[in-house]
Amino acid sequence: MNKDYPIPDNELQRLAALKRYNILDTLPDDAFDDATKLVAYICGVPIAHISFIDENRQWFKSEIGIGVSEVPREITFCNYTILDTKILEINDTHVNETFKDDPNVTGGFNVRFYAGVPLTTPDGYNIGTLCAVDHVVKELNENQRNALSIVAKHVMAQLELGTKNHQLYTQRKIAERAVLARDSFLANMSHEIRTPLNAIIGFTDLLAQTELDDTQRDYIGSVQIAGENLLLIVNDILDLSKIESGNLPIESEPFNLKKTLKHVYSLLKVKVQKDVEFNLFLDAELPDLVVGDQGRLNQILVNLIGNALKFTNEGEVTVSVKKMEETEDGYSFKFSIKDTGIGIPKDKLETIFERFTQGEESTTRTFGGTGLGLNIVKQLVELQKGEVHVKSTLNRGSEFFFTLSYKKSNFEETTVKTVSKNDLGNLKILLCEDNVLNQKLAKSVINNFGFDLDIAQNGEEGIELLSQNEYDLVLMDLQMPVKDGYQTTEYIRNEMNSSIPIIAMTAHSLVGEQERCYKVGMNAYVPKPFKQSILLKAIKTVMTPDSDAHHKRIIDMSFLDEMSGGDAEFRKDMIDLFIEKIPSQSAQLEEAFKNTDYDSVKKLAHNMKSSMDIFMLQDLSNCLSIIEEEASSGEFTAETLDKVNIFHCGIEEVVKILKEL
Repeated sequence: MNKDYPIPDNELQRLAALKRYNILDTLPDDAFDDATKLVAYICGVPIAHISFIDENRQWFKSEIGIGVSEVPREITFCNYTILDTKILEINDTHVNETFKDDPNVTGGFNVRFYAGVPLTTPDGYNIGTLCAVDHVVKELNENQRNALSIVAKHVMAQLELGTKNHQLYTQRKIAERAVLARDSFLANMSHEIRTPLNAIIGFTDLLAQTELDDTQRDYIGSVQIAGENLLLIVNDILDLSKIESGNLPIESEPFNLKKTLKHVYSLLKVKVQKDVEFNLFLDAELPDLVVGDQGRLNQILVNLIGNALKFTNEGEVTVSVKKMEETEDGYSFKFSIKDTGIGIPKDKLETIFERFTQGEESTTRTFGGTGLGLNIVKQLVELQKGEVHVKSTLNRGSEFFFTLSYKKSNFEETTVKTVSKNDLGNLKILLCEDNVLNQKLAKSVINNFGFDLDIAQNGEEGIELLSQNEYDLVLMDLQMPVKDGYQTTEYIRNEMNSSIPIIAMTAHSLVGEQERCYKVGMNAYVPKPFKQSILLKAIKTVMTPDSDAHHKRIIDMSFLDEMSGGDAEFRKDMIDLFIEKIPSQSAQLEEAFKNTDYDSVKKLAHNMKSSMDIFMLQDLSNCLSIIEEEASSGEFTAETLDKVNIFHCGIEEVVKILKEL
């Protein structure tokens, strides 16, 4: 290099080391400013700085008494400081041959005294300097020199820490992105599997209701079992994904514990092999009504009892439930599922609840299964603050037992009248659906209900039929060509000013999709494959005046409560702050997205994530992560639009709930 100032022998490597820290042209930092103030105080000088030297300039990360952010490299004293590992001290520049004619000595900053310590990386490269400068002759004592060296090491430690934090942040973002990509993949795969599965299960149910001989009924029964097993596998994978992303809420509603247990027993009794005795023993002191999540209890029991029945060829399977403790507010129960089946090897007991783990490698080949069931059971029990354990002896049997606590119920159980399928009269229904198999299935099911059905291949056709005919209800698929379900619903509500009930029907399971459906104006949501009873219930719900079909989000306040430390005023202030700030920031995010303002979108998404985390809104935080990532890449996609819409709908719902608290 042909320069009129000294160049270190390792200049190329030194510059590479400097770039590794990404420190150049960054914003001010208190840690570096404090170090600069400390140097000025220790040395008693009016000028001090922390600077870094690249190819052409000396850039000041922090400075006192200089007033500029950078100077050309050729006029800096620090070119000499980075040549050595020791402190460079010039007591009087006027008598120093190298510097006496320097423009900053004869004028400029009027440097008379200079002391600089190189900022040396752990691998030995001098990337910058820590300096003290004065306008008078000066000499540092040994303590001052030692202090300068210590502060220089502190500055490098800060740089190393920043680099490590950046690396950790980058790795965390990559991991979060991978999790989100996996969840999105699972959701999309769920859609692709559920769409044909919907037709298989639906037509099989319809076929089972026709006149069949014994052989045909046996075949149909086998197809039904296969379809239900495939659906269980899909649901297992989705449940696992939801648990890990924090999007699986635990409900708290009154339910009849005894009836639930007897229902599960009756449901699984058909799976009992002929040489197996299947028993259900309930504690005489078991209460009827408790408050908790009936669906998740069903899921746990079906999984554990189903396993016991599957792995037991002879002997018995016994389910017992005992009340362990009763307090003023609730109960604690122990649930036990004991069998005389194949058992579990001792060396497998510690890992049996891990994902994709089974007792033996041959288990999957012999009995089937994904190896996800017990892992989901464990996580569901722990989500409800319970514990699950297992005892087993190979070839003698196993016992799985878990504890759960439920609150006492103040509600009185009333008998629910079963409404027949014809009590709504002869409804005329419009179906917007592009899949031919699903069209045929829906037509058969709707006709069985006693209703009339017209079919539109897409949203445009649906709008045309709505403008020409009178309908009582619309069944709306979300993914269609020409106009999808969202666009069609918005047109019906905003352009046609129609309040006709609309039920979303979709095989897609993306987080936040239900909230978005309600936001655009749909009245209910039925996932595919649908059960006929579920669809009929949704139809009756939206057709009943004053019905509230809206699914209400559950907000987890545990982190906020922990932060508040019992301070109700602080808790209220945080909620009020969220209600005041976040909706306007969400609106700004939408506007910035429409204007393709990448920087504003990135900043807004990043800033709002901490608020989402305080209220444990993991699904909305995940949306913001994707939006921020897309903005950082400088390219918005259809996924970005989807996440912006879902986030906006979610915020509106959260704010509504918080205002009701």
